[in-house]
Order: sequence, then structure tokens, then C-alpha cells
Amino acid sequence: MKHRTAEELQQLGQVYPQPHPTVMSRAERLTRWAELLERDGGRRLSTLMGTEYRMGAARDEMRADDSPISVAFSDPTLRADGMKNDTYGEAKRFFELSDWQVHDILCYCHYGSTVSAEMAARGVRSATTGRQGVGFFDRMRHAFTG
Repeated sequence: MKHRTAEELQQLGQVYPQPHPTVMSRAERLTRWAELLERDGGRRLSTLMGTEYRMGAARDEMRADDSPISVAFSDPTLRADGMKNDTYGEAKRFFELSDWQVHDILCYCHYGSTVSAEMAARGVRSATTGRQGVGFFDRMRHAFTG
């Protein structure tokens, strides 16, 4: 790689300043996440096993390929707003969620090894409104109908 001055770069091509990241509110970030999940509501996403039993850093480092969190992280808008990775801890930090809210959205104990994107979106929306997580009957229906 050859080092070039700013003046040399301007002669080679147009230089554009890097745009500042957007600053979305918590509600806007959560709404965006729910909308991303709802785009393909029937899609099966990986859950995380035993989030309620892990402590601190071990829980924060939990992740799974093709999880509800990875759907959010794959979005350029959320990444531009500051989402750094697709771990449990980053979802908690970025979306300003409690451990129990993240647990309700994607823990294995509620859904088994996979959860529909639609069901995960319901959990995200309940976190937006501050209501309790997805209800017992919704989970039972999900268990029998997928």
C-alpha cells in the first residue's frame, strides 16, 4: 500500500467526508429490529441456551449464527448507529434492555432450539412498550404450530 497525501488523493478522485452516524432513540432502534424480524416472519432463528444461568461476561459473550440478534446486526442502519456485534451483551447494551428482556426474546427455555422471526419480533415490540414479554399462550401456540 502506498502512502499518499490528501492533495494527491484529491487529484486521483473525489474525497467525501465520512457521514456522522445517525442517533436513533431506544424506541426507534427496537422498532427497527422488530421490523427487520417481521420482514420474514416465518424464518426460523437460533435461540441461546441457558441465558438465565450464565453470569456476567460469559452471558454477554453468548451468540449464535442466524439468531434474532444477528438479524439486527446484519442491518447497515443499526450498525451505523453503533451496534458492534451480534452478542447477547451487545444487544443488551445497544437496545438498552434488561437481562430478562433479552431472555424473553431469545432464550431456548421459551422456544426450543429455534424461534420464528415473528415471535422474536413480538418480544422486541413488548420491550418497546415496556409490557411483560411474550405471553404463555403465545409460547404454547408457537410450540405446537411452529
